[in-house]
Amino acid sequence: QVHLVESGGASVQAGGSLRLSCVAPKNTVTWFCMAWFRQAPGKGREGGVVNEGDAGTSYADSVQGRFTISRDYAKNTLYLQMARLKPEDRALYYCATTVNKRCRWDVGWYKHWGQGTQVTVSS
Repeated sequence: QVHLVESGGASVQAGGSLRLSCVAPKNTVTWFCMAWFRQAPGKGREGGVVNEGDAGTSYADSVQGRFTISRDYAKNTLYLQMARLKPEDRALYYCATTVNKRCRWDVGWYKHWGQGTQVTVSS
């Protein structure tokens, strides 16, 4: 089992910024696909950003241009920098990974999930 620990969720006003963190095993951060998903109240889990390390990153249309994913290999941490937050960004945010370098948008692709960190955006 791969242990992922998210943090950084908070309540902010619309237009604000947050940075989420996900601490993962070194092997995971170094080699494998990692992603941020989110789940809003009453909705299914949806992909926000998927990252294949140096091979590339893809952003959902809803977050493109506002969110940025990055990895700190020295700290074994995946980050999600979120800017210009909107009320519709309110959700529980999950870090996810799988034992593959390639990412997909399919929730079922990911075998390991963190516990989630709550982001609330007020208008």
